Amino acid sequence: MKNGLEDVIAAETQLSDVDGQAGRLIIRGVSLDHLVSTATYESVAALLLDGLTERNFDPAELGRWLGEMRGRLFAHVTALDPDLLALPPVDAMRALIARLPDGEDFDAALRLLAAPAVFLPAILRLQAGEGAIKPDGSLSQAADILRMLNGRLPSNEQTAALDAYLVTISDHGLNASTFASRVIASTGAGLTSSVLAALSALKGPLHGGAPGPVLDMFDAIGTGENARDWLVRALDRGERLMGFGHRVYRVRDPRADALKQALRPLASSGQVNRERIDLADTIERAALAILKQRKPDRPLDVNVEFYTALLLDALGFPREAFTAVFAVGRTVGWIAHAREQSLNGRLIRPRSVYIGPLPRVA
Repeated sequence: MKNGLEDVIAAETQLSDVDGQAGRLIIRGVSLDHLVSTATYESVAALLLDGLTERNFDPAELGRWLGEMRGRLFAHVTALDPDLLALPPVDAMRALIARLPDGEDFDAALRLLAAPAVFLPAILRLQAGEGAIKPDGSLSQAADILRMLNGRLPSNEQTAALDAYLVTISDHGLNASTFASRVIASTGAGLTSSVLAALSALKGPLHGGAPGPVLDMFDAIGTGENARDWLVRALDRGERLMGFGHRVYRVRDPRADALKQALRPLASSGQVNRERIDLADTIERAALAILKQRKPDRPLDVNVEFYTALLLDALGFPREAFTAVFAVGRTVGWIAHAREQSLNGRLIRPRSVYIGPLPRVA
């Protein structure tokens, strides 16, 4: 028995390969560094879903279909009553997604790709006391999300930054939420059920909850001059440094560099707080030096959450919504894995080892 299923191979996949030793991520045969510099959300979705539904499509076609579907799904926003709006954004979004019919076909997949993009901005605006904004089907998924969130057309740099984020986190091997999606898919329950299971796994703080606390750490440190002393005190208290270390990567998380690169056009055009970027650089250098000194035998480097926090904050998302934004991008990976499992896999049914008491013998 391996606790946490460490190193247990549970599936064969053509979707993504995470090389923790080399710090490399490959998505459907394309390296992340190449993909994030050339792809949009629509193109990476087309790449991941190719051959897994009854329709073949190109990114332009997918963009049109997503735009139409976003418009149709906006009607579900009327279900956001005060009780739902009192929930954290990820829970409110999950409740709306649960209204969607189950299915295994292309239309079911398309609904699930469009739904988070519509539901999350509406939830955030309504929670802030503002009106929800209808989708604009002529825009790309990333541009429309930002328009529905902030009430204005985003700049090209902002759209490109969100596209880079959605591409970067679209799929990442057999993590907890993706495995949950495949388990549900193996029962034949349908794509909506698979996505809901994955979203429920994602909201756990050990899987998808760390980007927000990265900003809390930045706020607590305040200035670069305080960075080293604050980090040392945090480690002395036995606290984990948010945004550092990963279960799989033994070197730098390649997604961190992709998102750091995506922030540069925003910084160059004055659309992100330059002092915040400088503080992040100072914290990163100080933390890596301290961690190397304190834990020389345990490689700990920057992970995807560190620069996720900066990027999503710059785009106007509140920190309590970061996990839900992650789900907007990862849903395509959950769907692809669910379809791959349905087409090629079996019912997932591992065994357990009983360690409880035995019945008494008379």
